[in-house]
Amino acid sequence: MPIEPAADPARPHAFAAYLRAVARGPTLGRPLDEAEAEAAMGMILDGAVEPVQLGALLLVLRYRTEAPSELAGFVRAVRARLRRPEAAAVDLDWPSYADRHKQLPYFLLAALLLAQNGVRVLMHGIPGEGPATTPVCLAALGIEPATDVEDAARKLDQGGFAYLPLTILSPRLAELFALRPFLGLRTPVHTAARELNPFGAPCQIQGVFHPTYLELHQATQRLLGQKRAVTFKGGGGEGQRNPDKPCRTLTLVDGVPGEEVWPALAYGEPYPWRGEALEPRKLADLWSGAWAEPGPTAAVTGTVALCLRLLGRARTMEEAQTMAESLWRERRLLLAA
Repeated sequence: MPIEPAADPARPHAFAAYLRAVARGPTLGRPLDEAEAEAAMGMILDGAVEPVQLGALLLVLRYRTEAPSELAGFVRAVRARLRRPEAAAVDLDWPSYADRHKQLPYFLLAALLLAQNGVRVLMHGIPGEGPATTPVCLAALGIEPATDVEDAARKLDQGGFAYLPLTILSPRLAELFALRPFLGLRTPVHTAARELNPFGAPCQIQGVFHPTYLELHQATQRLLGQKRAVTFKGGGGEGQRNPDKPCRTLTLVDGVPGEEVWPALAYGEPYPWRGEALEPRKLADLWSGAWAEPGPTAAVTGTVALCLRLLGRARTMEEAQTMAESLWRERRLLLAA
């Protein structure tokens, strides 16, 4: 379909200014500052841009990699349009946006173990494809997604855990995710959604797929005023520690950036992570003890240890790991209990 000419060529579209800023080449092009990025994303969310403009911005930023100022501005624009319950205290924000699992999402058990021990965890994400998506696996554990933000608040009060789909949290942002088949790749929208922290939790766990995005997320978290955060290369791009390898983490503690490298966890014979059967019921079996497997158990306790240190409940990595293993041994086998 041919592009329709502007109604008045002498008066460029308001959004064109943002495109000129980012797309004028390696010499004149520049990242948007936070205010510009917030205004640009505000126009996108409000339906005030043309499809060709939306695609142009997303692909240019993807090509040269989005800047922290751009991500922070995008997040602020989305947050300004979110509905939040008046009282929904959250301790730990847990984004889950990869959701194309090549291994079972054992991080769900880590989140639930923390919830059983007094940590209020809000997980948010967008359903993916395949037999072991986050909603499917949560259903196998007897947990249904929140139907709206008020329902999320109730679930947090009742069990300390809630999963809020992006389609409920921000339908318009979820629509932008659906552009991937048309554009052929992920866009800065996928990166920004991970930093939404919609209920303002003081702590955030952030698992990413590409190590080059570690510094980008840490810088964005600082611009957004996040108090405490841990960001690392997680299994499948999720907040799940790989126990087979040392885990480099970038941290924020009271807004101050830092770095820690957690050691690999010895647990016996290597587990076939990429070759395992993606059967969601295995998560329930691991929790109940009907299936005992050292590798997945180490993934759970290793992830919990990261969170305990993040939350300030452990002073050292060793103390955090010992505490995580103790919580796992003492877990209540009925998740609803």
